[in-house]
Amino acid sequence: MSNGSGSAGATPGFLVWRLSMKWRVAVDRAVAPLGLTHAQYSLVASLYGMQRSGLRPSQRRLADHTGLEALYVSKLARSLESAGLVERTRDPHDPRAVQLALTEEGRETTRRAIGVVHGLLKQLLEPLGGLDSPRTREFTRDLATLLDAPLDPFSTSDNETEQS
Repeated sequence: MSNGSGSAGATPGFLVWRLSMKWRVAVDRAVAPLGLTHAQYSLVASLYGMQRSGLRPSQRRLADHTGLEALYVSKLARSLESAGLVERTRDPHDPRAVQLALTEEGRETTRRAIGVVHGLLKQLLEPLGGLDSPRTREFTRDLATLLDAPLDPFSTSDNETEQS
């Protein structure tokens, strides 16, 4: 979405929403040939990284890591298990918790999907100078700052209160 197509004067919230939708649609299309959706990709790619670090996370921990709702992670994990990409097992230390791990097929599919999504990321960040540019590093820091900031839809700022 360029300035000529309506982004001039748009609010930051609108632009974040549009960028997130653009990214979700692009990833959905890119990983579809591998039998994945964007949400499934988010789950398996996160699981892949956690497993490489020696972790076998619970569904809850993976939900916290990805920002997805725990119930949605459970649904995704079940569909990925049916597809032969994920194993779900009871946590030996907490019988209420379910641990997740990629199968060999899941690891291979995820490696391929990560390559495809990395190519998309390179395309997305090209206007900022590429993956390793100073602008991209600054953009990444800004995104992390925004993600770390608390967001409570029921609180009001002083400005909103003063204007009422």
